[in-house]
Amino acid sequence: MRTTVAVVDQQGAEFTFEEVELDAPRADEVLVRIVATGLCHTDISLRDVLPAEMFPRVFGHEGAGVVEEVGSEVSGISVGDHVVLSLRSCRSCSRCERGEVGYCENSMLLNYMGMRMDGSTTHTRDQGPLYGSFFGQSSFARHALATADNVVVVDPDLDLTRVGPYGCGFQTGAGAVLNVLRPGPGDSLAVYGVGAVGLAAIAAAVGAGVETVVAVDLAPGRLEVAASYGALTVNPADLGDVSLVDTVKELTGGGASGAIDTTAVPAVIKQAAQALGPRGELVILGLGAEEFSLDAIDLMQNGKVVRGSVEGDSDPLEMVPRLLGLSAAGQFDVDRLVAPYAFSEINTAMHDLLEGRVVKPVLVW
Repeated sequence: MRTTVAVVDQQGAEFTFEEVELDAPRADEVLVRIVATGLCHTDISLRDVLPAEMFPRVFGHEGAGVVEEVGSEVSGISVGDHVVLSLRSCRSCSRCERGEVGYCENSMLLNYMGMRMDGSTTHTRDQGPLYGSFFGQSSFARHALATADNVVVVDPDLDLTRVGPYGCGFQTGAGAVLNVLRPGPGDSLAVYGVGAVGLAAIAAAVGAGVETVVAVDLAPGRLEVAASYGALTVNPADLGDVSLVDTVKELTGGGASGAIDTTAVPAVIKQAAQALGPRGELVILGLGAEEFSLDAIDLMQNGKVVRGSVEGDSDPLEMVPRLLGLSAAGQFDVDRLVAPYAFSEINTAMHDLLEGRVVKPVLVW
């Protein structure tokens, strides 16, 4: 079928719209008419760093829409269902069978390489093949092909222009709190970098009853949003001679029980670990520098843990409905983070996100 997609022709280029050919769904695939797609930093960062041979490409991995066609082997998903799209996993490797779908042995091919497992591409255009299948969807498009393992059926009464980010950004931040750190009311949480992922973590922690939440960022606007959740805010640029580590320790009564880093800045990660209390745990969600240093003596003597997490250790088929339920109950308030844009404004939305004007742009057809 012919459909419209936002194409990136080469590394670092802006998005341009083209009409291209999208394959009919295979037996295990689902065709979704996209209503809206969240714009995530991952779309932008990989646009800037993937090698030249992996372009042209269609990004987009926080899609929400309506099912138009279902392959013969797909069960539990029907034409007309309203759905949220998330990351893919094979559901059959040893990691997936343990419920660790974010760490699927086939994750790289299924989510990042731009093709199906057999090496075929889902999109073509007059100039030749076009890499798609980004997170098993490539939802910067009017239509996307997905599979049963990354399609989450949701209540048709939900506003599809607001639920797409649950498929990645919101579940990543919330999952780091609810699945990994699992804080109680008496614990404390420090979040370094309060974009969409960091603010989703704060929303989840506040909804879970965590009394002391600290937000660290250089952007005053984002700190204002964090403060609206009840978080204590720290702008390192305003601290003068006082160290960030000492400030966070003071606000958390001797060190945070848990912390989340979304910045991927090595100096920030080191300080986040130092600002933990004894036996505290830091979860790293941002991906940037290949290496960072830690205070080894502090880490060992205080029994601290530093670990990474993919998608907040979430299984989207379970986590997206869970978070939507918490939202309906008033325990995960993230709707306020969404800023709708017409899909034609994708480049404007990207620049507004990078410049900190908005938290979570969502592109709407």
